[in-house]
Amino acid sequence: MSVEVKLTKSEINDITESKQVDENASQKIDEKTLENTNEETQDGAYNPETGEINWDCPCLGGMAKGPCGEQFKAAFSCFIYSNAEQKGADCLDAFREMNDCFKKYPDVYKNGKSRDLSNY
Repeated sequence: MSVEVKLTKSEINDITESKQVDENASQKIDEKTLENTNEETQDGAYNPETGEINWDCPCLGGMAKGPCGEQFKAAFSCFIYSNAEQKGADCLDAFREMNDCFKKYPDVYKNGKSRDLSNY
């Protein structure tokens, strides 16, 4: 069962301004990070002509293969294909799930950085 969550512009702005999805999160997602991600992925991981994501792109740092690979893929795909007025605003649940998974594997995802995940 899928539940659609609709946020007002004010709520989206509040979330963006707070720069935290969860108060215990070790990573902060801000607009500049999302812009950089968008620029980087268009050069490597995402091909806008074909609409395909290259999960093996080194620019993704192996995140698609780690213990939270499926959650990463869901959040990343949501962001790439987002049509929200504020890109990615419709992906908060996917990013929360990914972040929750990261918390389960603190040795792999230390300080918001992942280790070599190519063996997963």
